[in-house]
Amino acid sequence: MKRNLLLLTVICNFCFAGYAQSGLGISEKENWLEYWTEFNPKKEDYRDPQKILTGYITENTTLYSRDTYLLQGVVYVTNNATLTIEQGTLLRGDSKTCGTLVITKGAKIIAEGSESFPIVFTTNNDEYSRKPGDWGGIIVMGDAPVSGFGGMGVVNFDLEPKYNRFGGENMQGNSGVLKHVRVEYAGRKSASKNQIAGITFAGVGSGTKIENIQVSFSDNDSFEFYGGNIKAQKLISYRAADDDFDFTQGVQADFTNSIAIRNPFSSNPGKPRCLEIKSYNEIEKFDPQRSKTNVKASNITLVNTEDNKQGLIKEAVFVSSEANLTLTNSVVFGFRDFLMLDKFTSLEDLEKYVKLKTLVVAHCTNTFSIMDGVLRTDVDYIASKNSITISDGLINDYFKNSNFSITPDFRYLKIDKNASNVVLNNK
Repeated sequence: MKRNLLLLTVICNFCFAGYAQSGLGISEKENWLEYWTEFNPKKEDYRDPQKILTGYITENTTLYSRDTYLLQGVVYVTNNATLTIEQGTLLRGDSKTCGTLVITKGAKIIAEGSESFPIVFTTNNDEYSRKPGDWGGIIVMGDAPVSGFGGMGVVNFDLEPKYNRFGGENMQGNSGVLKHVRVEYAGRKSASKNQIAGITFAGVGSGTKIENIQVSFSDNDSFEFYGGNIKAQKLISYRAADDDFDFTQGVQADFTNSIAIRNPFSSNPGKPRCLEIKSYNEIEKFDPQRSKTNVKASNITLVNTEDNKQGLIKEAVFVSSEANLTLTNSVVFGFRDFLMLDKFTSLEDLEKYVKLKTLVVAHCTNTFSIMDGVLRTDVDYIASKNSITISDGLINDYFKNSNFSITPDFRYLKIDKNASNVVLNNK
C-alpha cells in the first residue's frame, strides 16, 4: 500500500512539473474564450428585430433582452444620456442604411453582458448571406487627451459635425462599460467611402471599462483607439480584413491578456497587422508638444492560422516613428515579419521606442524588418538580451487547440525536454 502511494505521489509530482504554467501569451489559468464567444456567426439563427432604433437618443434609455433591435442609419446617443443594454440583448445593424451606433462625447454606454448572456451586435442579413462590412459598427467618444492640436480630434465617418468631435483633458474620463460583448460583420464604408472599425474608441478615458469583447469578420480594423487613456483586457479580434488593434493619435494604452487571430484569406491586400502603433494619421494635425502614442502590452497572443505563398501574410506588429511600444510575456506565431519598423535605422532607435521582453516568436520568416532601408542590428543579440525565443514548428506545437469546429484554446504550450529526452508539453 505504501509503495502504491509513493508511486502515485511520484506520478502526480511529474504531472505537475510537466504542466507548469509559462506565463506567456493569454492567461493560462482558464480558457476564457469559452462560453460567450462565437467563431462561426454565419450559422447563428438570430431573432428578427422587433424594434427600431434610429435618429437620436437624448435621455437615459434601457434596451431589454426580451426585444431584438434594428440599428437603422446612424443612431446617436447625445445630451449626456446613458444607453443601458441588458445582458443577452441582440442588436442588428441595418445593411441598407449602414446601421451605426455612436456614443457622443459626454454620453455613456453601459453594455455589460455575461458569459452566459453576452450582448451581441451583428448584421440584419440572414444566415449564410452575412459578410464583412454588412453594417457600420460602434463608436464611443470621450473627453480624454489626444495628440491633435487643442487636444481634440474628429471621427471621419460622415457623422453630423455637431457630434463627430472627441478629446479633452480628462485622463480618467468614463464613457461607460463594454463587457462580454460580441460585434460581427461590421466595418462598412460610408457614402463618402470613409470606413470605421468594428469598435472605435476615440478620446476615451481610463474610467471606461473595456474587457471581454470579441470583434469578428470586420471589413476594416477590429478595434481602433484614437487618443485617450485606456485600460483594456480580454479582447479578441477574429479574421479582420485590416488591423486587429490600431493605436494612434497619442493614445496611452494599458493592454493585457488579449488575442488577435488572423487568416490570410480574410485579410485585405493592403497592410493589415495585428498591432499597428502610430502617433498620428496625418502629420499636419499632430501637435508634437502633446503625448505620443504609448502602448504597454502584456500577455498578448498574435496568431496567423494558415500559411500562404501569395503574399497575403504581412507583419504581426508595426511601429511608426515617434510611437512607443512595450511588449512583454507574449507569443507571436505565423507571420512574414514579427516586427516592422518605420524610419528606424539603428539599435538605438529601436531600444528608444520599442521595449521587448520575454517573448516567443515562432514560424515567422523575419524577426525584424524596416519599411525603407536596412535595420542595422544583430537579431541574436537582441533576442538574447531580452529573453526572446525564436523558433519554428506547426501551430499545434504552440497552442492547446487551434480547431474552430469547437471553441479554440490558444493558451501557449511550452515544450521542454527532460533528461530522458521525453518531450513535455507544459501548459
